[in-house]
Amino acid sequence: MSAVRPADTQPPLPVGDLILQSTPQEEHIPMDVLFVGAGPAGLAGAIELARLVQRDAAAGGSLGAIEIGVLEKATSLGEHCLSGAVVNPRALRELFPDVPVGELPLRQPVGKESVYYLTERGARRLPVPPTMHNRGNCVASLCEIVRWLGERAAGLGINVFPGFPVASLLADGDRVIGVRTEPSGLGRNREPLGGHQPAADLTAKVTVLAEGTRGPLAMAWRESQRVASPNPQIFALGVKELWETKVPLDRVIHTLGWPLPGDAFGGSWAYPLEHNLVSLGLVVGLDYRDASLDVHDLLQRLKLHPLFRRFLEGGELIEWGAKTIPEGGYWALPERLSGDGLVMVGDTVGFVDVPSLKGIHYAMQSGIYAARAIFEALKAGDTSGTALAVYDRTVRDSYVVRDLYRTRNMRPAFKDGFLRGVLRAGLATVTGGRLPTGRIAMHADAEVAKRPGDRTPVTPDGTLTIGKLDAVFKAGNTTRDDIPSHLLAAGQVDEATARLYEGMCPAGVYEWVDGALRINAPNCVDCKATDVLGPRWTPREGGSGPAYKRM
Repeated sequence: MSAVRPADTQPPLPVGDLILQSTPQEEHIPMDVLFVGAGPAGLAGAIELARLVQRDAAAGGSLGAIEIGVLEKATSLGEHCLSGAVVNPRALRELFPDVPVGELPLRQPVGKESVYYLTERGARRLPVPPTMHNRGNCVASLCEIVRWLGERAAGLGINVFPGFPVASLLADGDRVIGVRTEPSGLGRNREPLGGHQPAADLTAKVTVLAEGTRGPLAMAWRESQRVASPNPQIFALGVKELWETKVPLDRVIHTLGWPLPGDAFGGSWAYPLEHNLVSLGLVVGLDYRDASLDVHDLLQRLKLHPLFRRFLEGGELIEWGAKTIPEGGYWALPERLSGDGLVMVGDTVGFVDVPSLKGIHYAMQSGIYAARAIFEALKAGDTSGTALAVYDRTVRDSYVVRDLYRTRNMRPAFKDGFLRGVLRAGLATVTGGRLPTGRIAMHADAEVAKRPGDRTPVTPDGTLTIGKLDAVFKAGNTTRDDIPSHLLAAGQVDEATARLYEGMCPAGVYEWVDGALRINAPNCVDCKATDVLGPRWTPREGGSGPAYKRM
C-alpha cells in the first residue's frame, strides 16, 4: 500500500449546516447567556456569572435577574468527560474560596511520583522533569468534578439542560444570536420515529462555546470569521482504562518510550484514585507517521509490560474511554477568542499545557474570566465583539497564557522525532522557554503523511487485554443501532485510507469490508480522533455515545 495523507480525503467542515443565518423559531426559548457544553469550563463560567449577578442584585445594581442556560449533549452531567487526571486545584479554590480543600471534588493529593523510560521488557527510572512536578496537585475523576459543579450550578438557579446537543449556531450577519439543538428520535435516513422530538431554538445575548476538544461550532465560527492562529491546532488521542486492583499503586507514574515508535510523541500514565482503584492510559500525538499505529492496541501491549502487569494482574477492568486532547499550546491559540455575541473557552480554545500535562484548571479559569467579561458587557448593555474583547485581554494577561508561552516550543520540538525532541525540549526547560527562539512551525495532523505499516495487533485475552468492541461496552455506550450516522466521510475512500481509519479509531467504528469503507456509527464514543484525521464528526441526538462514571 502507498503512503496516506489524511487531508486528501477529509471532507470540508460543513460550515453552512453549523452556522445558520436564520431567525429563531416562533416558539424559541429566550435566555440571556447560553453555555454550550457542561464541562469544567462551561460550568465554572456559569457559576461565576450567576454569583456576579447575585452580588450585583444584593448591592442594589441595575442589571436585575438574568437567565443562564447550560446545554449538554450527554444524558447526565459528566458522562462525556474524561481525563487522566492530576488536577491543579487553583481554579477550584478561586471559584469556591469558602469551601475547605478537603471538601472539593478531588481524590488524594499527589505524594510519590516516578517517570520511566520503557523498553519492551525494561523500565529505566528518570528524574522527574521540572514541568511535571505535582506537589500541591491532586488525583481526581473529571466526571466527579463535573457532577459536583453541576450540583452547585443548579443550586444557583442556573438552567442546566442535559441531553440537548447543539447542532447549529443561529446568526444575524456576523452576530451570534443563539443556537438550534439536534433533533432526536430520527431513523437511519432521518425519518421521524416514535418519540421523535424536533429541534429547539434558544436565543441569547451571549453564547459561550465550551464544547471541549474539536468543537464543531467553534471551528465553523472561526472559519466563517477568518480567525486564524500562528500554528494549526494539533491533537493527541488518549485511551484510558479504570482498574480495580488487588495490588495497590503507591505513586503517580508517567512513562515515555515503548510501545510508541521513535517518531511518535506521547506517553503513558498510571494514577492511584483510591487504595485499589487505578487510572491507566496512553496518549499519542495524531501526527504519528505509521499508518498502522493503533492507540488502543498500544495500551493493551502496555498492560503486558512488567511495570504495569504486576499491579493489574488479578484485578478487574471496570471502565474504558477515549478522548482527543489539544496539544498545539501557545502558538495554536486563536487570534481572537470572542466576537459579536460569542465567547470561546476551555479545550475549545486549546488551553492545555502539554509539558505539565494540565488543562482542567486552565479550562475552568477561562470560564471564570469569560463570565466576568460577560457580566460587564451585560451591565453596559453592549455584547458586541468590542465589548467582549475584554475577555481576550484578560486571558492574554493571565497566568494561563503566561504558562503556555513559557512552554510554547516544547511540544513542537518533537515534530522531527523523539531524540531531537528531547534535546530541544530540554533546552527549552533549562532556559525557561527562551530557547529555541522563535516559533517552530507545525503542520495540521491531517497534513502529515502516514507511511504503510504492518503492525500485528495483540490478541485480546478478555481479562488483562480487551478488543475494541468490549472496550465500547466498558464505556457504557448504549447508542441505538438505527440512529442516523453523524460521521461525514468522503464519497470514495481507498483501502489504505480505510485501514488508517481502522487503526486510528479506538472504538471500532471503521472497517474495510468487501472493497468499501463501512462506518459503524453507533460504536462512536465521541473521542473526535476521526474529526482530526478522517470523517467529520457532527452532533447527534442527546444521550448518544459513552456514559462515563468515574473517568
